[in-house]
Amino acid sequence: MAQNIPRERIMAFIPKVREMIRYKNYSECENLIASYMTEYPHAPEPHNLMGVLLESMGDHPAGMKHFRAAWSLDPTYLPARHNLEHFSTFFSKRNCAYDESDCRTIS
Repeated sequence: MAQNIPRERIMAFIPKVREMIRYKNYSECENLIASYMTEYPHAPEPHNLMGVLLESMGDHPAGMKHFRAAWSLDPTYLPARHNLEHFSTFFSKRNCAYDESDCRTIS
C-alpha cells in the first residue's frame, strides 16, 4: 500500500466491525468505518468493511461500490475479491469476507 498504515490498528478494527454488524449496530458501525476511511484513505480494509455493512443493511449497489473501491486500492486484497465474486452472482451464499481469514474458499 502507498501509505504507512499501522497493520495492528487496522487488524484490531476489523473484529469490532464484525461484532457491530452481528448485533445490527449499523449506525455506530457506519460512523466507525467512515472515521477509518478518512484516517486511512488509501487502505482497502475500510472500504471492504463498508461494503459488508451495506450488504448487511440490504443496500447491494452501494455495497458493491465499496468492494470495487477496496479492490482498486489494492488488487491483491483477497477479501475485496472474495466479496466481489460472492455478491455479484444470483447464487450468492451471502458469505462475506471481513478479513483474509474468511477467504479460504478462493482458489
